[in-house]
Amino acid sequence: MKNNTRCWIAGVPVDSTTLEKAATQIVDNARKQKSRPLLILGPNAQLVTLAQNNMAFAKALRASDLSIPDGISVVLASRLLGAPLQTRVTGGDLMERLCAAAALHGLSVFLLGGLPMAAHLAAQRLRRKYPRLIIAGTYCPPLGFEHDPEENARIRKTITAAAPDLLFVAFGAPKQEIWMHENCPSLPIGAAMSVGAAFDTQAGLRRRAPGWAHKLGVEWLYRLLREPRRLWRRYLFGNTYFIYLVLRQKLLPHRFHHVQPELQA
Repeated sequence: MKNNTRCWIAGVPVDSTTLEKAATQIVDNARKQKSRPLLILGPNAQLVTLAQNNMAFAKALRASDLSIPDGISVVLASRLLGAPLQTRVTGGDLMERLCAAAALHGLSVFLLGGLPMAAHLAAQRLRRKYPRLIIAGTYCPPLGFEHDPEENARIRKTITAAAPDLLFVAFGAPKQEIWMHENCPSLPIGAAMSVGAAFDTQAGLRRRAPGWAHKLGVEWLYRLLREPRRLWRRYLFGNTYFIYLVLRQKLLPHRFHHVQPELQA
């Protein structure tokens, strides 16, 4: 499925696509018999910076079949680097669009993760919006499940029994991407997508940024104003580091010339 134009930002691939194009590609592939499920991830500035010091996370990001530009920062960075992405595609919007398409084509979905009860409540809301949507299952594993082999086996067994066409994973980064990379290729699913806090906002447990913030690409500012104590350090240091990484790549392109072929191998 890696037929999109890819922009590499500090060693992380981001695909040039649109909401409709991404949804069509994912649904078309999910409807076909595949030997391996598709992995759909959503890099943004925070994920690019995290990947610099987390090799397992970086490897998971590079193994994606589709990397949607889930952040205005990566779109702006792509323009500076001379490989402009078409537009921003948020994970929450794509999940909603995929659920609408799944209802239309008779595909099943499974919601994994989120805050306690978030997956269940989100599934209820999605069913009300799309009555024909097939919910194959929901499950919210306990904290620390990634360190519990028995719990991870339970998750795999539950998903295997449900065999959904689309699996949405909401563990938060980098946990969700690493888990997907390590587990999804051997699960009987059509596609798996990381969705972050999409269940929580869909369920009404977290407030999503208003439309004007989404349109202007400043959801980060809205979240910062709502939770300054929790987020100020992430945005101050994280965004500064991201800008540094992009400028370094722009000013010293020869240092990154050898990286992309190696990462794609």
